[in-house]
Amino acid sequence: MALSNEQFDRIATTVITGFLGSGKTTLLNVLLTQDGMDKTAVLINEFGEIGLDHLLVREVSEDVVLLNSGCICCSVRGDLISGLRDLFVKRTRGEIPEFDRVIIETTGLADPAPILHTLMTDPLLTTKFRLDSVVTTVDAIHGAGQLDNHPESVKQAAVADRILMTKADLADEATRTVLETRLRALNPAAPIYPVVNGDIAVSKLFNAGLYDPATKSMDVQKWLRDEAYQQHGDDHAHHHDDHEHQDHHDHSHDVNRHDDHIRSFCITFDEPIHWDAFVTWAEIFTQMRGESLLRVKGILNLVGEDAPVAIHAVQHVFHPPASLPAWPSDDHRSKIVFITKDLGPQVIRESLYHLNAAVSETNDGNTVKE
Repeated sequence: MALSNEQFDRIATTVITGFLGSGKTTLLNVLLTQDGMDKTAVLINEFGEIGLDHLLVREVSEDVVLLNSGCICCSVRGDLISGLRDLFVKRTRGEIPEFDRVIIETTGLADPAPILHTLMTDPLLTTKFRLDSVVTTVDAIHGAGQLDNHPESVKQAAVADRILMTKADLADEATRTVLETRLRALNPAAPIYPVVNGDIAVSKLFNAGLYDPATKSMDVQKWLRDEAYQQHGDDHAHHHDDHEHQDHHDHSHDVNRHDDHIRSFCITFDEPIHWDAFVTWAEIFTQMRGESLLRVKGILNLVGEDAPVAIHAVQHVFHPPASLPAWPSDDHRSKIVFITKDLGPQVIRESLYHLNAAVSETNDGNTVKE
């Protein structure tokens, strides 16, 4: 469970997702020219989609080019795993310059979850790369209609660490406000940036992960942003008589609104949690309700551990836990933030509470027997 220094050396990876026509290509074209991109590798589906002609310096191989900004561009011919592996091999052999960040651009119709799963589970990739941020582009004019008609676009917004509202100059203020309110309900913690012609500072897109390379430390508050959930159904699990029996069907009045199925909430636990109880809970929920757990982030106060442990999941895949060096504040409660589909806080809170209580009783019994 310990977090080794190797974690700090892994290559930060940003996934850019967003619906067709929402401005991913425009964003990339601008990013590729910026100064701060000199140690960045970009994986794109095809070079043809990106206007590389005016940026091209030299072709390293059929699938790799180097740009004026120092950025390395790679066209993914096969799947993502082979693309990232090839990139790392070329870097190791010295065929391309060193890079300390990777940007992956997805296709517009893509569900981002499989890409995140790949980064979190592939044996080679997990030792070389770390997920830093998911950036989602949303069209200021057509975004609301896409959220209405395409569940993928709802999911793209729900799992994002950063949301870019593109073509912001073309939409009136009322349209932007309605869309922003809707996005904020889907994903309370992700900053929403209005963008015109792909113009946004590189610094706003990156370093959303647990590890902050600038300070060489872990910034839990910036990563978890649990305070953003206070106005969005923050949920507390303090003691065993905390049983509110509302069934949370209040969002099912219009089954055609995809985002009415999405819930965002934070659950806190005053008492330390047994690691065995949490692992059992995670296994049960990822197997039975994995599709409903869009994204989970948390900081746990574990029985027998002085320092907290960070946990992170996308649907049915949990990232290896990370032991943190110290608590970020005097608040040592466990806090877990959830973005879910058709799954309310009550069943999650109660199941984890009861599993924890059961493990506590078992451990007490074992102690007596000894």
